[in-house]
Amino acid sequence: MKNVLLAVVGLSPQVITETLYALHQTHRKVHSIHVITTRDGKEQIFAHLLAGRKGHYYRYLEDYGIDKQSIDFGPHTIHVVTDQHGIEIADIRDEADNEQLLTKCLELAFRFTSDPEAAVFFSVAGGRKTMSSCLTLAAQLYGRPQDRLYHVLVTPEFESNRNFFYPPPKSELIELLDSRGEPHYKETKYAKINLIHIPFVSVRERLDKALLKQPQDPGTLLLSAIKEKPRRLVVDMVNGKLIYIGIELDLMPARLALYAFFALQKKNCPKQDVSSCGSCTDCFLDITQVLDSQGEIADLYARLTKTRAIDEMSDTGIVQLNAENFMSYKGKIKKDLLQRFGPYALKDLEIASIGKRPNTRYGIPMDKERLEILY
Repeated sequence: MKNVLLAVVGLSPQVITETLYALHQTHRKVHSIHVITTRDGKEQIFAHLLAGRKGHYYRYLEDYGIDKQSIDFGPHTIHVVTDQHGIEIADIRDEADNEQLLTKCLELAFRFTSDPEAAVFFSVAGGRKTMSSCLTLAAQLYGRPQDRLYHVLVTPEFESNRNFFYPPPKSELIELLDSRGEPHYKETKYAKINLIHIPFVSVRERLDKALLKQPQDPGTLLLSAIKEKPRRLVVDMVNGKLIYIGIELDLMPARLALYAFFALQKKNCPKQDVSSCGSCTDCFLDITQVLDSQGEIADLYARLTKTRAIDEMSDTGIVQLNAENFMSYKGKIKKDLLQRFGPYALKDLEIASIGKRPNTRYGIPMDKERLEILY
């Protein structure tokens, strides 16, 4: 069986050689190294680990008599997080960057765990905390019994040193900084690197097998892992969010007001003794009916914002709906639902449309008995 080291790395590329050293010291071979990083992280790897095949990674192999051909590691195994336009991200700075990072972690975790002849060593020692969190989630979703989640602990004074990459076979004297930033010297034989095996609960066996044919978004995977029935939706007007099987989505007040309006149409449907809405769309409204309900939507918005009176608010947006901005809000709500809950949930949750123009009608497909509104 071949072992794949899949690691997140920030601006400290030495976590790669430190992890490799720790694995080798515990007699765990590594056959390939794949790194998830940013543009700045990639530059650090090129400058310090590879450096035209003369960097610290190659020095490590030479120091410990390891065949360079025995481990697949190079520019082709460095995976840089990109934005929606394919441009490499310099750092993980906001939620959008983090979503791209999580997508990359899930894609690579899916790829390597799809090989039954491989074991994946997930290393969360490097990068920002959000990077290690994303890779941990990927391990929990796709990990198998043969896979492992690792961290490395390095003696603190050596861990903070930019010139320390691993303990060489022959001890060397290097300059360190004490807690006051004052330099002093210490031999590398005093550096200890401990490999920490982190137990994790894998939900892979709980996933729908159809979802293991290709990478999926985290929302779809998490919903598939939760087997409880029925799947309920809570529209929480008090706290400004939607809750679907324990997963929460914070919505902007204007979007939540419009969504709550359609949820109320569903919940207040006059049909009696309906446990399953099925193909019934009596609660769906055409655009004229939606626009005629402007006052009700504006009241819901005022309840959420708890600020100015309606007549003091802007005469554009949610308090003055027209066909154009209604469709804009509808599209943004769908995007929010998709990003948080995944496409698997959209068939129940989105503000769906039925019929052709000009007879199109809009509403939420979910069964009314699975819908709860708090306000």
